[in-house]
Amino acid sequence: MPGTARNWIKRRLIAGFFVTVPVFATAWLLWIFWVKIDDLFDPFYRTLFGRPIPGLGFLTAVGIIFVVGTIATNVVGRRVLALADKLLMRVPVYRRLYPSVKQLIESFSPEKRSSFKEVVLAEHPRKGEWTFGFVTSELVVDGPDGKRDMVTIFVPTNNLYLGDVILLSRDDLIQTGLSVEEGVRIILSAGTAAPPRLPRRGPSAFGP
Repeated sequence: MPGTARNWIKRRLIAGFFVTVPVFATAWLLWIFWVKIDDLFDPFYRTLFGRPIPGLGFLTAVGIIFVVGTIATNVVGRRVLALADKLLMRVPVYRRLYPSVKQLIESFSPEKRSSFKEVVLAEHPRKGEWTFGFVTSELVVDGPDGKRDMVTIFVPTNNLYLGDVILLSRDDLIQTGLSVEEGVRIILSAGTAAPPRLPRRGPSAFGP
């Protein structure tokens, strides 16, 4: 086969691979989630109906999430959930993990979008190396040389769910002008979604 034809086929196979694999991988993950949820509720429905009913466990999970969401959006429901939180905090071991996991998950909730104030570039983990991070809060540190305006930054190290929390002076940051959604997309795409030039013009959490 001539080299030109071989390269033509190779390019199209590679292009097809990177288009089809994400589609099938996503479908596979959704299928696994569907099956696992069904397996969780299968003993109950098998006892109730005498046979498995595919998809009923998944619909049950969706229904539970919807009901909990409905409860969480009214005053009485918030009080009930707050009481449940207090009870969970009394469970040994669980109380050490639950607050951190809950706070991290809530950071990505649309209702808590302000938890991540801005996407920045921070010099981390060592001088000369830069990484994308999310500004989460601002504070003043009283040091030997006086007060310093600092910011806390969450730097994802395992997709979006695990990472480092670092404290830097705002003068040591590079503001990217990216939205939080764009920053999340960059992290999840392993950097391939990063724009060709930074910083972008845009609103800053630190002002002008």
